[in-house]
Amino acid sequence: MTEIPLLFVEKLTNNALLASFSASISEIHPIFLSPPTREKVSIGEVMSLKTHWEDVYTNKSADEVSWFQPHAEKSLSIIERLNVPKSAHIIDVGGGASHLVDDLLDNNYNNLSVLDISAAALKTAQRRLGDKATNVRWLVEDVTQLSLQKHSIDVWHDRAVFHFLNTELERQQYVENVLKIVKPGGYVVVSTFAEDGPKECSGLPVQRYSAEGIHDEFGSPFEMLGHESEAHKTPFGTEQKFVYCYCRRVAANQEPE
Repeated sequence: MTEIPLLFVEKLTNNALLASFSASISEIHPIFLSPPTREKVSIGEVMSLKTHWEDVYTNKSADEVSWFQPHAEKSLSIIERLNVPKSAHIIDVGGGASHLVDDLLDNNYNNLSVLDISAAALKTAQRRLGDKATNVRWLVEDVTQLSLQKHSIDVWHDRAVFHFLNTELERQQYVENVLKIVKPGGYVVVSTFAEDGPKECSGLPVQRYSAEGIHDEFGSPFEMLGHESEAHKTPFGTEQKFVYCYCRRVAANQEPE
């Protein structure tokens, strides 16, 4: 199998390097713009999280983590009910080694991106897919510091990333990125631990939500279309309660620059 390169998006501070990077990355794929110039979550915090998740996916197989699913049935069902064309640009944020990309490919969706902070997680998915991995964009990036092109995404899917954002700043940056990147009329599917779900995951604290609580974080530019619950059975025989909230991106105003 041919090794599929991962696309790393790093924050650069040198102005000359930044200009060079901006020009070159635009040639790689048109969904990218130059990285943000204002400081957000610190680079030290991002690297600490990256080290954590690289360690997880380097030292454990994909089916040895609590969130493993052999098929992302709930996510796929929601995406199919959105009734978007098979050519819609769908991004799986924090997709890592998830099987959602397999399920989407098997159902003839053909414009897919998978983003994760861990390169090791994405390589696991690439190896599993074999030659089909060439049909997917693989992005190594932190979700709070994205550099994707404005209004480039039709469906934003996130199972179990948002609940790791424990500060108001992180959540604000996440929502700002969704506002920028998802097309007006596009869709946002976010799944977190439910109010009666675990208080931590992979040794890290998490936030727990109701569907209304998720929607409140995103606010009026997003119309809630529905919500569902899931009792996820882990590979260890335990149960984790999830909630899924899916919304339509309705407002084109009040967007961050």
